[in-house]
Amino acid sequence: MRRILIGVIGPGEGAGQREMDDASLIGELVAKAGWGVLTGGRVAGVMGAAAKGARAAGGLTVGLLPTPDTLGASPAVDVVLATGLGEARNAVIALSANACVVCGMNAGTASEVALAIRAKKPVVLLRADEVTAKFFRMLDSEVVRTAMSAGEAIEMLRSVLLSGARPL
Repeated sequence: MRRILIGVIGPGEGAGQREMDDASLIGELVAKAGWGVLTGGRVAGVMGAAAKGARAAGGLTVGLLPTPDTLGASPAVDVVLATGLGEARNAVIALSANACVVCGMNAGTASEVALAIRAKKPVVLLRADEVTAKFFRMLDSEVVRTAMSAGEAIEMLRSVLLSGARPL
């Protein structure tokens, strides 16, 4: 049986401590659910925190680097793919994940979220401000959900992914 991959996306260097704490807990909870964590692969910000959280819980971590080499990979990533795609790797993350959890926002994150929505992938915005949540729900209110805690986000994913309500 193929493993479910959850994209954990958010800012890199610009991530705040709360976003990184949320990403770490999401990574841990994803691993405990038996799913894999898919990130942008670098050690910075949300990507690094999510990989660390999943690794600490014994989960599988996959990272898609923007570079043509693996030099910037987080040591917490088990499977490192050097794409050489730059920011275009956001499309690969959005399309490869079965669902995404968003911890914070910046331009790169917004592109990943928009691509996931376009592909009809379930997206959970964690602690999103009202403007961000309204914008993304306007794009597709059926696939975009908001959660106020990591636990709530995982329960939403469990409900959607395991119920068969959305194609994977």
